[in-house]
Amino acid sequence: MIQRKPSLFLIGAMKSGTRYLTKLLKSHPSIFMSDPEEPSYFVEQAQLRKVWAEMWDGGYWKEENYLRLFQAAENATILGESSTNYTKLPLITGVPERIHKFDPDARFIYVMRDPVERTISHYWQGVGRGERRSMLDAIKEEPLYCDVSYYAMQLTPFIEKFGRERIHLLTFEELTSYPKETMKDIWKWLEIDSSVDPSGVDQPENVTPELVNMATMFGVPQRLRFLPIMRSIIPRLPPLIRRWGQKGIRLARRQIDPSAIDTSDVIAFLRPIQTTQTEELVQLVGRDFPEWMTLYDKRETRAVSGK
Repeated sequence: MIQRKPSLFLIGAMKSGTRYLTKLLKSHPSIFMSDPEEPSYFVEQAQLRKVWAEMWDGGYWKEENYLRLFQAAENATILGESSTNYTKLPLITGVPERIHKFDPDARFIYVMRDPVERTISHYWQGVGRGERRSMLDAIKEEPLYCDVSYYAMQLTPFIEKFGRERIHLLTFEELTSYPKETMKDIWKWLEIDSSVDPSGVDQPENVTPELVNMATMFGVPQRLRFLPIMRSIIPRLPPLIRRWGQKGIRLARRQIDPSAIDTSDVIAFLRPIQTTQTEELVQLVGRDFPEWMTLYDKRETRAVSGK
């Protein structure tokens, strides 16, 4: 049997509706997208184990396991996958070079979101994984929160390696406001039947939940469960011990409504930095982003929930 390989890569940005876009891509009969999402095959193994050990455990960094994800493609003419880890410079490096060696004719889709809103939504995801610092402190101290929103930095290596014409850019805002028109543009770019209607796909999920569980000062159980050694131990524990651990996690966290949190100080900190970075993006890709309302202060913003 001839082993088929992916040639389409949805490379990010995280917290910008990539899961929604993956579902829309799957709605076209000519496209097959891998399941599970985020295989992260082109992330160097040591880096993947450090930044996302759960996916490393899945073993998709092994070529045979990765290619097996596409065996069910049947008559699809375009095989693709979605891994937002591919655009997390400088934490994750070398991805464009590895993909170019795999397929020099690869094509990419990169969806961007108002960088201020994306950064805040990224923080809330961190809270769900044990982040306990205040939003402003965390964003100042952890570079990744802002680096993922530095779209020009993330895109430049792909453009240099593959050329601008092989990268389709869109924004979360246009995707969610005009999904049919946006997907028709993608169908045309991929040179497949552009009459396919993506209706029926639910609106974005997992951008920012309505409630976030934040670890308290006693939140050790919640943080421990993400350690590599605990992921291997927990399934082998007696049911009573596992139930005790789950109870400890529930007691060591409190629920927060992100939309009720005043983010004005965070927005004031991010806006000048990300306005400059967006100016760099405009020069790089030759288009403006008037839909980024929070970045450009086009509406009164007390809190950004990221929904």
